[in-house]
Amino acid sequence: MPSSVPSFAELLGQCERSAVHLELRDSYAPTDRFEAWKRGERINWQDRESWWHSYDQLITDTVARGVSVRRARVVSEPVSEYIRWEHYVTHANVTAGEAVRWLPRRRATSIALPGNDFWLFDGALLRVHHFSGDGMVVEDEITSDPETAKLCSAAFEAVWERAIPHHLYEI
Repeated sequence: MPSSVPSFAELLGQCERSAVHLELRDSYAPTDRFEAWKRGERINWQDRESWWHSYDQLITDTVARGVSVRRARVVSEPVSEYIRWEHYVTHANVTAGEAVRWLPRRRATSIALPGNDFWLFDGALLRVHHFSGDGMVVEDEITSDPETAKLCSAAFEAVWERAIPHHLYEI
């Protein structure tokens, strides 16, 4: 990503009201944490120091400033192994202050969805994620095109209204 593109922390730091994240994939590039989970290793949620990351602190600090941070995931059912893991580690997102909801893909048929995952900051600035077929991030695109932001905002809100809160979504 070119150095002229603000980092995620900078984008979130400039955010004043809301940051929403729509996730549409059933798998992403594997991580060491995912591989450990597949081997049966589990996080000791009581030992916060062992799993708390700079991302978690960034979200906590952002929410403390009064910014609403919401994440919605559209998922196929039965869920993939990766989504099963994401559901498990979402405990960290919720602890940090994110509101997270899950929408089974079959309930999203009548929603016009964008082709890519994105973050939308204050309803105006988009960070669009472009992935390769194996789930690796190829690049992030930043845009403030009002029409694109409006479409992505409408898609997110439509998903959010139908989605199931994390604590109620059972896998």
